[in-house]
Amino acid sequence: MRVLVTGVGGQLGKEWCRFLEKQKADFVAADSSELDITDKGAVENLFRKHNPGLVINCAAYTAVDNAEEQNEAAFRVNRDGVELLLNACLNSGAKLVHFSTDYVFPGRREDEEVYPDGYPEDAATYPVNLYGKSKKAGETVLYESNGEYLLIRVAWLCGPTGRNFVDTMLRLSENHDTVRVVDDQIGAPSFTFDVVEITQQLLDMGKDGVWHVRSDGRLSWADLAEETFRLAGKETSVERITTEQFPTKAKRPAFSLLGIDKLRNTGITPPQWRESLKRLLKLKTDQ
Repeated sequence: MRVLVTGVGGQLGKEWCRFLEKQKADFVAADSSELDITDKGAVENLFRKHNPGLVINCAAYTAVDNAEEQNEAAFRVNRDGVELLLNACLNSGAKLVHFSTDYVFPGRREDEEVYPDGYPEDAATYPVNLYGKSKKAGETVLYESNGEYLLIRVAWLCGPTGRNFVDTMLRLSENHDTVRVVDDQIGAPSFTFDVVEITQQLLDMGKDGVWHVRSDGRLSWADLAEETFRLAGKETSVERITTEQFPTKAKRPAFSLLGIDKLRNTGITPPQWRESLKRLLKLKTDQ
């Protein structure tokens, strides 16, 4: 079966390409310059040319703060592009794997009391910023279709390539003795290699519908920064601050932990976040 991977210029798309290459899979990799998923003709032409049986959509508008002003661009990619890919899959009989985000949830601090183990897959979604709203709109496209899809929600995505929180902390450590990091936003990171490997397990099991994939644990951004410095042998210290002390254009959720009980019930146990962070740092060192 031929696999089409979109958005291969991003960190998740690159991870899928590395994984599929190791598996010696028959796959086609398309970055934004090769496939604009918002271009109906381009999508249809690519499907006709390659006839994929599985489409892994890693293409997304992910600039959270920019989305507050560029909402049309965000919805065009995160909703309209998803719809075009889904329609092409419906017409060809392919299955769609699509990735969404913890930002579809409201992220209220009090929700931690209601969902101490994280938001379950069927919790009510109520995004607090335009990026989250655009991703929810993409989810709605899938829900309202008759297509076969696997929807994976991730959070705090980090991989060995591309810009992400761990990469930013390592860069800052090169010329900062202390880094100020928010300590009152709670969640857990999704590491790209874990996401790919677990998604493949779900595909092998024939699963569909909505699933949450993240590392095991519960932490703040400051915790993640501190452990990154420790494991990387950096002497940079972390000054723990509040969200109010680090204002951003788009509102950030105070609580964005994704529940993974559904995943555990299949027999899949995600790695503990420190173990995956060690793996990430080793991969970055080996590059």
